[in-house]
Amino acid sequence: MPSPAVPHIGALPSGERDAITDVAGVTVGHCTLDEAEVQTGVTVVHPHAGDPFLQRVPAGAAVLNGFGKSVGLVQVEELGVLETPIALTNTFSVPAVAEAQIRDCIAMNPECGRGLPSVNPLVFECNDGFLNDMQRMAVRGHHYRQACAAASGEVAQGSVGAGRGMSSFALKGGIGTASRRVPRPGAGRHTVGALVLANYGLLPHLVIAGRAVGPRLEAQLAGAAPAAEPEKGSIIMLIATDAPLDARQLRRLALRAGAGLARTGSVFGHGSGDIALAFSTAYTLPLRSEQPMPAVALLHDALLDGLFRAAADSVEQAILHALWRAESITGRHGHRRPALSELLRDWPSDTFAHPLDPHP
Repeated sequence: MPSPAVPHIGALPSGERDAITDVAGVTVGHCTLDEAEVQTGVTVVHPHAGDPFLQRVPAGAAVLNGFGKSVGLVQVEELGVLETPIALTNTFSVPAVAEAQIRDCIAMNPECGRGLPSVNPLVFECNDGFLNDMQRMAVRGHHYRQACAAASGEVAQGSVGAGRGMSSFALKGGIGTASRRVPRPGAGRHTVGALVLANYGLLPHLVIAGRAVGPRLEAQLAGAAPAAEPEKGSIIMLIATDAPLDARQLRRLALRAGAGLARTGSVFGHGSGDIALAFSTAYTLPLRSEQPMPAVALLHDALLDGLFRAAADSVEQAILHALWRAESITGRHGHRRPALSELLRDWPSDTFAHPLDPHP
């Protein structure tokens, strides 16, 4: 019996790839480390093809629960711009990836930190220590560069890159992505895309497309899953859009990622690091003061609701994609996380075929 297909969340249509890269100019790359006790990696999101240190994009962040060890978030909150690609990795690899970002910026801009301002590296993390031996600190600068070099519009999902060792709901988690198209005033559409690093959740709480499936899955595992513990996971949620928004509006957009996260059964637990960041590709802001600032007609606040819904739906969809696309992994000390697809093999193929939209 074929496994049920992943349900489509909400009424808005997805983009061509149903990925964050449906936002023009955005690319994603992975470097995956799969070596017995080492199950980890790096994922990189590029906002555009140029040098983000010289041509910055507006951004805003929302910290739903701050149990995390990111680098660069404080300056993003203060200045509202990105200066490097966004990097995702495991907790103990944040310093190595941040150093690689700094070194790459210096290589492209030799006056960085001298005649030019210092760069603000941006690295987010989740703790993959159940499957990955983080103490080996296996991720190095060249892995970050491999992920950068691999960046493209096609996004691998599941147990890849930074998602290799991640767990969600006592199942295999990882990387997921999705997008939604939103009608814009006049004609055409805006695109909102999301990419998540999913490493959170308690199995009894799992909700899929409005259906509380966690208890059934827990019974199906029949004790194979570890006993329920307090929430100690994390999730990083990245949102891109081509809508012309400023940093204040982007922070508001990032906050709506929490709606999509909550729909899957999360309450942003005490020990969970739940962080969202949104950026716009509609314009760039120059580093050099002698270059003119762009004259941008920003989207009116009263027209943001469609983007808010798209952000919530695409984050929820990206989380489901992370679960659906993941493969079962055995890692450190023989610890194993089963893939959701394994558990759904005996479920009717139309289980999620026609879900009622629980979010009208």
